[in-house]
Amino acid sequence: MFADLPDQTRPEPTHERRGEDFYPTGQPEAIRALFAYDGQRIRDCRKVWEPACGDGALVREIRALGMRCIASDLIDRGCPDSSVADFYAARRSPAGAIITNPPFCEISSKGRGRWLRHTLDMPGWDYLALLLSWDWPAGRTNGLGALLDEHPFSRCYLMRWKLDFTGEGNPAQRNAWFIWDRRDPRGPAHPKLHPDFRFMDRIDPRQEVLI
Repeated sequence: MFADLPDQTRPEPTHERRGEDFYPTGQPEAIRALFAYDGQRIRDCRKVWEPACGDGALVREIRALGMRCIASDLIDRGCPDSSVADFYAARRSPAGAIITNPPFCEISSKGRGRWLRHTLDMPGWDYLALLLSWDWPAGRTNGLGALLDEHPFSRCYLMRWKLDFTGEGNPAQRNAWFIWDRRDPRGPAHPKLHPDFRFMDRIDPRQEVLI
């Protein structure tokens, strides 16, 4: 998909994490809940791009929900029907919606919010959903705070259950979906510095809210 684009390398992380920050979203409840809450908005975009697809955990669910999903990653980790491509080599999104669990070292304050900055500068998308730790937007160092002040997310969904990214049990952190919607239904007059906050409950395969 990006074969004609120049190779670019990511900066080395300054802290010890898994190789290339690979933490697969193996629990389908996260993406199922996102579609239960924002499904029509996502479908309006017609296609989804997952640019950090890993082993395809999110991709398989998105496709099972009837959406065409373009999948890519810096490393081939076995995701079906995917391509090997550096996210930073992309100059335009190939889909109207981008949904991903981005490498945290690239989007956190330690990474200077590089992943988000590149995405916001990229044309071609209307809807962006990033799965991150709940406290991610509190980081203000290395320009992340200024970036979020200038480009606040439209809304976030605080997940009222915990995801186990490591498979080791007893996950410690809370997670949320952070949404940038270039067609925010509140319109251009909505307070720029006050993103919308919403709770998100877990959804079972029949799209019933679990208590």
